[in-house]
Amino acid sequence: MLWILLAVAGASRTAADDQVAIEQMARGNQSALGELYDRHGRLIYSLALRVLRDQGDAEDVVQEVFLQVWREAARFDLTRGNVVAWLVMVTRSRAIDRLRRRQARPQLAAKLEPDNRVDAGPRVDVQMEWQSRAAEVRRALETLPLLQRVAVELAFFDGLTHAEIAEQLEVPLGTVKTRVRQGLLKMRDCLAGAL
Repeated sequence: MLWILLAVAGASRTAADDQVAIEQMARGNQSALGELYDRHGRLIYSLALRVLRDQGDAEDVVQEVFLQVWREAARFDLTRGNVVAWLVMVTRSRAIDRLRRRQARPQLAAKLEPDNRVDAGPRVDVQMEWQSRAAEVRRALETLPLLQRVAVELAFFDGLTHAEIAEQLEVPLGTVKTRVRQGLLKMRDCLAGAL
């Protein structure tokens, strides 16, 4: 699936602030956790929501992520990556685990009686064609390098503007525009080869 390890946090000030917050959390400073949440909570929520497609589950994952970060702050190693990348990795892992648990549970039938309403939706052959095209798009998306895939997903699945993506990823606006454009061009080439 789509997965979002953010690249490099573009703003060194924010990365430094994140590092300070982690160090303070390791010493038990709860307000540092609040600062980290204020800076990155929206991003973490949107990533969890994209994986889970359920607001309640996404909110639960955000809580789990920041609880885990609080508990493991003392073990964070800056040499292995920045704080945002760590948050995203934990979010992805928690969201996928929750998704797998949800899919493992048997689904209860909504009704015991057959539904006698007339189906006004598209014909089955049209639905199958859409599913086939959607699968091709997902495969093309998965061929993109991570940074391009993240930018494309935020733009087209989350509906964010380039400026909003730049703010969330903490990278320059021009970088976001380049990643989206290059990603779309690669997807176009991949999809052209699939036809």
